Amino acid sequence: MPRMNLRALQYLVALADVRHFSRAAERCHVSQPTLSTQIRKLEDELEVQMVERHPRQVMLTPVGEEIVSRARNLLGEMDAIRSIARRSRDPHSGTVRIGIFPTLAPYFLPHVIPRVRQTFPRLTLRLYEEKTEDVIHMLGEGQLDAGLLALPLSEDWLEQRTLFEEPFVLALPANHPLAVNSEVRMEDLADQELLLLEDGHCLREQALEVCHLTGAHEKLDFHATSMETLRHMVAANTGITLMPTLSIKPPLASTDNLVTRPFREPGPKRTIAMVWRRSSALADFLEELAGIFAAIDPELLTPPRHD
Repeated sequence: MPRMNLRALQYLVALADVRHFSRAAERCHVSQPTLSTQIRKLEDELEVQMVERHPRQVMLTPVGEEIVSRARNLLGEMDAIRSIARRSRDPHSGTVRIGIFPTLAPYFLPHVIPRVRQTFPRLTLRLYEEKTEDVIHMLGEGQLDAGLLALPLSEDWLEQRTLFEEPFVLALPANHPLAVNSEVRMEDLADQELLLLEDGHCLREQALEVCHLTGAHEKLDFHATSMETLRHMVAANTGITLMPTLSIKPPLASTDNLVTRPFREPGPKRTIAMVWRRSSALADFLEELAGIFAAIDPELLTPPRHD
């Protein structure tokens, strides 16, 4: 029976992530020969080839891919065991890994992280800014403990705790005809051309749904890579777009030639939730953490009004 070494499995997973022996060794804080030797020894013990070694690239064999998938789950469970042991001594210590999508992370986290640090001074938060589908994948692989995502989600293996609803505002150049209104109606968007994010962003899907409901359409010759790109394209008189309310709240500076208008109720909004695996050993603590995230100041979720 092969005597598998957990350290060797960690090396194998790191190699699968970066597909390069030197970078995998650097990630694992060992020398490249040590990492290579341990993976070769693991192959010998299992009597299978897991890695195809080429001069310029590293590939996994089909059996290697399957073993890596299982190894991720195993290592995730080992982390959970360590977390259980740590929390039996100190319930609010240790490390929690949270994924959050890019159109929420920079606008939400500055308002809540100080309170998390104050409440749990011994806790280490590792934050990963990734698109929604990547956060879900990383949760499934045990690479994350929780995610902050927009609902709805179809994954029934995820526990969900709704945190808040965030309204959208319409962002437009100061000289746009709709800028004279103190608020806009959904029907005002009929035949308007909206700037949208590129594929993979959940905000894009939400904006497309608004387009469908109102008769607006997408500006097809431009897809932004970030919310900040959208902001500056609007300011450059390129078009109009939807922005989440948190993205226009202080401490963010105002942008010249860009104004925002709230929607008349009921306007478009997104629902933000914290999610984690139903099988997570950290479930009780994640419930506590979700409570802190949900306690965001309601004023931050209220679109500014202009008379």
